[in-house]
Amino acid sequence: MSQMKQYEVLQWASLFLEKHHREQRVAEILLQHHLNYSRNDFFMNMREPIDPNIIQRFKRDVEKHVETGMPIQHLMGYEEFYGRKFKVNEHVLVPRPETEELVQHVANYIETTSSEHQIRVVDVGTGSGVIAISLALQLPNAMVYATDISQEALQVAKTNAKNHQAQVTFYQGNFLQPLIDQGIKTDIIVSNPPYIPRSEEKTLADTVKNFDPDMALYAEENGLAAYKEIISQSTSVLELNGYIAVEIGHAQSESVNDIIQKNYPQSKRNTIQDINGKDRIVTAKL
Repeated sequence: MSQMKQYEVLQWASLFLEKHHREQRVAEILLQHHLNYSRNDFFMNMREPIDPNIIQRFKRDVEKHVETGMPIQHLMGYEEFYGRKFKVNEHVLVPRPETEELVQHVANYIETTSSEHQIRVVDVGTGSGVIAISLALQLPNAMVYATDISQEALQVAKTNAKNHQAQVTFYQGNFLQPLIDQGIKTDIIVSNPPYIPRSEEKTLADTVKNFDPDMALYAEENGLAAYKEIISQSTSVLELNGYIAVEIGHAQSESVNDIIQKNYPQSKRNTIQDINGKDRIVTAKL
């Protein structure tokens, strides 16, 4: 493979991935990463030869992905989210594009809501920190908190915050309990909690179920346990005119709305669909 051109290497990888029932787009993303090219440069240099050492490393990663299902984000060490690169590893959920829509919705809500005091936002179960950090960078006047029960996840989140120079205050603990303990009140609660029922584990791709942390994926009570706890705790944290925005599984809208209604009967609730037309976000204005 010593004198292979970029398009030839890409073609080999695409065919290899297809033969082993893996997504072909992985080849493009991984090769772009190994060449350290922008998307534009990647396509402009298709006929250029590639250094044999780069080919070797690239081939090793493609084969590892095929054999083990290891997500390419773990192979690369990062994922792009909201236009930025975030460190990810086995201790955090690899962020999904749908979660960008949650960030955009909350940012839009805050920007269109006038307030006399500094808006306080908490990202519950922050994982790699992508939600909290993205909001802190888009809303420099907001006070942003983030919680996670996993010390390893918080280390990843803190590294990402430092890399992006984002002002986020991190707390370790179960959902909103750290804020309750500290006596901190907040105006907005945002969360992408674990919401997959254990019964659906077999339906998940090996790239997900074998590598994303269980505590970030699964929830008891048919996937609703985290919502119940977060909403219950929120009554000790959320201000009178507070706002809740949570990501949900596509079949959970009614159940999550019911959980919120039981705690906040007067709240105005709404379900927002994602770019694919699936129920993805439930919001509640107190």
